[in-house]
Amino acid sequence: MKQPDSLRSPTRRGLLKAGLAGGALLAHPLAAFATAPPGFNQWRDGFRARALAKGISETTWTRVMGHIEPDMSVFKQMQKQPEFNEQIWQYINRRVSDWRIINGREALKKNEALFARIEQDFGVERGTLLALWGVESAYGDPLVQQNHMTPVFPSLAALAWNEPRRKAYWETELINALKIVDRGWGTPEEMRGSWAGAMGHTQWMPEVWLNVGMDYDHDGKVSPFGKPDDALGSSARFLVNRGKYHRGEHWGYEVRASGAASGSRTYAAWASAGVVRADGQPFPQQNASAQMWVPVAGGPAFLLGPNFYAVRSYNPSMNYALAICHLGDRILGAPPFIQPFPGSERALTLAEVQEMQTRLTKAGFDTGGNDGRVGNDTMKAVKDYQTKMGLLPADGYGGLKVLARLRQGS
Repeated sequence: MKQPDSLRSPTRRGLLKAGLAGGALLAHPLAAFATAPPGFNQWRDGFRARALAKGISETTWTRVMGHIEPDMSVFKQMQKQPEFNEQIWQYINRRVSDWRIINGREALKKNEALFARIEQDFGVERGTLLALWGVESAYGDPLVQQNHMTPVFPSLAALAWNEPRRKAYWETELINALKIVDRGWGTPEEMRGSWAGAMGHTQWMPEVWLNVGMDYDHDGKVSPFGKPDDALGSSARFLVNRGKYHRGEHWGYEVRASGAASGSRTYAAWASAGVVRADGQPFPQQNASAQMWVPVAGGPAFLLGPNFYAVRSYNPSMNYALAICHLGDRILGAPPFIQPFPGSERALTLAEVQEMQTRLTKAGFDTGGNDGRVGNDTMKAVKDYQTKMGLLPADGYGGLKVLARLRQGS
């Protein structure tokens, strides 16, 4: 999922307070009554019959689709997704940031009882869920989301109407989103998310909410919005059911190993082979199994247990899973990796990121704010600055080298 960026005036992704019927028309009068692109109304008329045949009520259809205008900007976003070639240490530094660590600890304080209940019910460590929540939606912060989300229905309507390769998929997701309204799980006004329709605390597509979501707070609906109970409870159940999460086991450990090895062994067998934890502590569960992984030669090595791969079932990327697992540990007080990645820099502190954002904006490279979050706006500003100043590679990574050059002035 593309990550929210710095705070700015509302532009694309946001979480609005739910309004009642007609709220969307009052909030967006131009969109409600603007002339739709040629061919859209004809498609909508045909789609209406298909939606009603899938059980969508006439009331919900009229409420959501009666005056909708497709958001045609989604096609530019599809074609012009920013390209940033991150090394693994850059990828991790950007996600395991001071901002996320600090705010993750605050989110835990506010939701201590919820995480304790989830651990009791599903056995999923709180650090893992905190990290997923932080990376996917910035812990559901309404102010952050307000500036980085866009209304789901105009986006899905545009894709279902005029995206030639996957029209059937987008029509299905539009119907799924209508079902969410029909069931009373969300209002059209609060259903805002990514340009592709992913919504809520965990950034799930409508189909996932319908088929995987659970009513964890027992209020009679499965809500992606508002309290995080349903989203986090559903995510924990997903990790157990699909990811085969093991209750009571940690995801793995940074280790020191004298030679290369492969295969799955118990921690006791790894220890007998001379593999030790990098922090010098003993492996707590000697009979649990793990596999060795060295992402980059000369960098940190890891023993990965089943719960690492449970996280990977959430997003099939080794780097993503490592970032989530490490962020979870850092929120709960663990230190950075002991062995650095080759050529890496330490991550900027929150104050340093804010200083970088302020200096970039003053230099004419808009980061969208200076709240200490690094998303696509800030990365684009960094890349443009690197290109102008001849800093190679112009990779969009805002680290110590970029900050040092900014401090030198133009």
